Amino acid sequence: MKATWEKIDKNLVSIDVEVEAEKVVVALDQAFKKVVSKVNVPGFRKGKVPRGIFESRFGVESLYQDAIDILLPEAYTEAVKEHNLEPVDRPEIDVTQFAKGEAFKFVAKVIVKPEVTLGEYKGLEIEAVQTEVTEEEIAAELERLQTRHAELTVVEEGPAQNGDISVIDFDGYVDGEQFDGGYSERYSLELGSGSFIPGFEEQVVGMELGDFKDVEVTFPETYHAEHLAGKQAVFKVKLHELKRKSLPALDDEFAKDVSEFDTLEEYKQDLAAKLKERKEKDAEQAREVAVVDKATAAAEVEIPESMIVTETDFLLKDFENRLRSQGMNLDLYYQFSGQSEDVLRGQMRSDAEKRVRNNLVLEAIAKAEGFEASEEDLNEELEKLSKQYSRPVEELKEIFEKNGNIANLKEDVLLRKTINFLLENSKTA
Repeated sequence: MKATWEKIDKNLVSIDVEVEAEKVVVALDQAFKKVVSKVNVPGFRKGKVPRGIFESRFGVESLYQDAIDILLPEAYTEAVKEHNLEPVDRPEIDVTQFAKGEAFKFVAKVIVKPEVTLGEYKGLEIEAVQTEVTEEEIAAELERLQTRHAELTVVEEGPAQNGDISVIDFDGYVDGEQFDGGYSERYSLELGSGSFIPGFEEQVVGMELGDFKDVEVTFPETYHAEHLAGKQAVFKVKLHELKRKSLPALDDEFAKDVSEFDTLEEYKQDLAAKLKERKEKDAEQAREVAVVDKATAAAEVEIPESMIVTETDFLLKDFENRLRSQGMNLDLYYQFSGQSEDVLRGQMRSDAEKRVRNNLVLEAIAKAEGFEASEEDLNEELEKLSKQYSRPVEELKEIFEKNGNIANLKEDVLLRKTINFLLENSKTA
């Protein structure tokens, strides 16, 4: 096989491939064996038609596409590997020659991983991050814990307040007509949670038990249901019940209920230590983000659109998996948030582009510094994962190998090694 390539535009390359005529003959034989089992020719059992009779009846050309399908994937992969190209999208294939007794020729045009021109990445100045814990932060954490352990009590009288759990009926109308999804009975809604259309919950605040009210709102322009987007709507609302959170007192009994400590003071000291540990971890992550951002800002790279789309797909899939772990799915999310997939993808695009850019720059730095993910590095990472998930190292390694994710794990290890290098060679401003 012969293969040559040339760059034709930025990150687009053209690969000319020629496969020997002998391999074409073999591929045609394989194609015939595949096709002959499916054709019916009078006087012959299925799969027993002689090659000559098959070709005189159907023509040898009827085998060409199957033969191309056999030859092309292997030839393309071999050509890419031979020239150390890194495609980031599917190739556009143009078959320029294929015939019995002749070489198979094709041209593959494909987007490849872009080249990175590195700027300064050693000695970068990173701002120090404050890790001291304040009394205000401890108080805020205690308040969150109070809220988490609050009891719900039924409100017998008085107006609805933010934070109340309201049980309501609602019936929505647009242009005087009811619309799908706009009706529900005895729906539990936490006021102030922001889970309904903007402006809805604010108008329920102040209602009293048994009250009826017309709540007027405007659907967001980006609402997932296009026929409702930007429309004004009126919801007829009835308030049935109210439940209010009753916070527990901050005392020694509270400390005993929520921790292993006997006094509130002991619990506050433990809380302060954990908050400091969390802030130090957050500070380290902030330093990592800062040093990578600075190294990336100093570099030059033009990112192909296909890489951004692929990364956005990954982020959307990851978001969907996290929703499923919480008992939701994307359809429910679109319904509750008033967003559409296009809007969500648009929000994720900038993060996707940043992730791609950062990874490309980190890979370039790793290459410039001669870093590699050794077997020792890989085993260390597997040891960490083993402790994290309480599963044997060999079992995890087998899972990664079975799913074809060892290469991804090595890539993660290499990126981590590179980030550590940047941090070790940075300065605190």
